[in-house]
Amino acid sequence: MLDRFDRFRRKDYCEYQPIVPKIDAMSVIIVDNLLRSESDLSPTAVKEPDFNPMKWLSEERHIAGLALENITQNILKLVKQPRVKIVHLSELCEGVIEAFNPDALVISGTLRDFDLYNPRLLADFERLIKKLTVPVLGICGGHQLVGLAYGARIVTMDGLEPWQKRTGRIREYEYKYIKVIDPDDPIFEGLKDERSYFWNAGGKQHVLRVWQNHGLMVDRVPIGFKNLAKSYLCPYQMMVRRDEEQLIYTVQYHLEKSFEDWNKLPTRWEHRIESRDGRIVFENFLIEALKHRAKVKNLLKIA
Repeated sequence: MLDRFDRFRRKDYCEYQPIVPKIDAMSVIIVDNLLRSESDLSPTAVKEPDFNPMKWLSEERHIAGLALENITQNILKLVKQPRVKIVHLSELCEGVIEAFNPDALVISGTLRDFDLYNPRLLADFERLIKKLTVPVLGICGGHQLVGLAYGARIVTMDGLEPWQKRTGRIREYEYKYIKVIDPDDPIFEGLKDERSYFWNAGGKQHVLRVWQNHGLMVDRVPIGFKNLAKSYLCPYQMMVRRDEEQLIYTVQYHLEKSFEDWNKLPTRWEHRIESRDGRIVFENFLIEALKHRAKVKNLLKIA
C-alpha cells in the first residue's frame, strides 16, 4: 500500500513532464574540479600504495566527462540562450573570469581526496574565491572545496581524516532524503508543496529527495555561511554565503544528475521523475545568480 508521500509523487509527476526554461540568457563557467595531469598531484599521492598516475588520471578524466556533461545539460535545458565555458581548476584565474564575464560559476564534484591534490591548486582557489563576486555553486567535491577554502576540514562520515580511511568508508549513495533547515531560502522556491513533506512522530518535516554519492563531508559550517539542510549521516548538506558582494551556494549531493536521469530509460533505481527536486534547486540557483549579478556588476571585489 502506498503511503501518503508516494501517492503525491506518483499523482503529480508524469514521466513526460515538460520542462519550459524560465531563463532567457545566461553565461556560466563550469569548473572541472577533477585531476587532469601529474602536476595536479601532491607528494602525498605519490606515497599511496596504489599510486599509478596513468591509471588514476584515466579514471579522473572518465568521471570528469560524465560530471561535466551532466552539469552542461542542466544549463542547456534550463536556459533558452546559454553560453558555457569549461575551465579546469588549474586554469581558473582572474583573467579567465574577466575575459568570459560569467553570470555564475558551477564547480564540479571530485573523485579523489583533496590531500592528493597539489597544494598549489587549493591555495590558488582559496585566494580566488575570496575575491569573487560572481555567484558560485559548488557540487559535492565542489561543496567540500569551498568549505576547505573558508576554514572547514574535510573528514569521513565517521569523523576521520581522509588518509586514515581511503577505502571501506561509510557512504551516502543513491537517492536519499535530506531535511531542509531553512525552507524560506530562495533556493527552495517551488519546493514547499505537499510533495516535499513527511509526516512522522516529530510532526511535519520539509524534505528533498536527491542523489548522493560521497564518503567525505565538511566538518563544520564555515564563518559567514549558513547551513540549509542535513541528512542522518551528513549534518551539512547545503550551505549558503550571502552578503552584499558574494553569493555562494554549495550542495553535498548531486543535483546535476537530473537530466542524466531524464535522458535514460527508467529502471528500478533510476527514473526521470526522481530527480525533480535537484533540478528545481539547480534552476533556482541560476535565477538567484542572475539577481545577484544585476546588483553587483563587478566580477571581483574592489581592493
